[in-house]
Amino acid sequence: MPRAASPKGGAMDDIVFQQIVNWITLGSIYALIALGFSLLFGVLNIIHFSHGDVSLLAPFLALAAVSAVGSALGDAASPAVFLLALAIAIGLTGVIGVLLDIVVIQRFRKAPAMMALVATVALGIVLRELIRHLFPNGSNPHAFPRLVSGDITLGRFNVPVFSLMVVAVSVACVCALFLMLNGTRLGLHIKAVSQDRDAARLMAIDPGRIFRATFFVASAIGAVGGLFFSSYAGMARFDFSVDVGLIGFSAAVVGGLGSMPGAIIGSLLIAGLDTLVQAVVPNGASYRLVFVFLLVIAVLVFRPSGLMGRTLVEKV
Repeated sequence: MPRAASPKGGAMDDIVFQQIVNWITLGSIYALIALGFSLLFGVLNIIHFSHGDVSLLAPFLALAAVSAVGSALGDAASPAVFLLALAIAIGLTGVIGVLLDIVVIQRFRKAPAMMALVATVALGIVLRELIRHLFPNGSNPHAFPRLVSGDITLGRFNVPVFSLMVVAVSVACVCALFLMLNGTRLGLHIKAVSQDRDAARLMAIDPGRIFRATFFVASAIGAVGGLFFSSYAGMARFDFSVDVGLIGFSAAVVGGLGSMPGAIIGSLLIAGLDTLVQAVVPNGASYRLVFVFLLVIAVLVFRPSGLMGRTLVEKV
């Protein structure tokens, strides 16, 4: 006759299940940021290091949109107002990404990679400081609501609806991105420009238009990740983009810059390590980034092109 599970064993199962949920939720959020890094590098061959800062503009734009739309409609607490504010924030973030490309990043398309890297690092600092000084009380954390609340019971486990929504929306974004890249005219043009810009021009493809479209898509997907992260943390902070941007970039590097599947795998690996360290290591929250970047160093030492990246051979 089988024995009933002990209360201690049941509690341990609950803890393990909760950590798995945290892992998948964080991995989905990081993947949305990492996909933007890989997409932009794959098309432009430029590391847009301020992509994380652009993505984390979205929570502040959403809070501003809630205030503006709520004042106009007289009902700031309405769920419809909040959903509209989220849509506005995602769209505006995409537009800001395009504007940054036009004003700054396009100047470095033919420049050495180091110049573009330094320029985008400086651009990220500018964006953070603008939020800190222009947004009301921008230096302080701002409460950001959980997008959905409640739990769903699966067997004897409770799964937050928020986590299910994050995973579902992330999967939908990834599927939409893959469909766009492989099944639409825009996707074919993006691939053509990424492989040979001069040949694309000969085929009447405007690389400038493709760059702008790519920046909009990458920034909008990153904005979804930024909104999810602030909702997961329960707040929006001007310096969140430092950690989240570095983790998103690291996930793209671990998976292989330019590889969409690699960005997803890298995000899940980093989120899994992040969650494991916080659950197992004493005071793990303080040391989680140490372990994350040790993983990044190990991957770069043993496989510089990333887990799914391809080594490029240049003939001289």
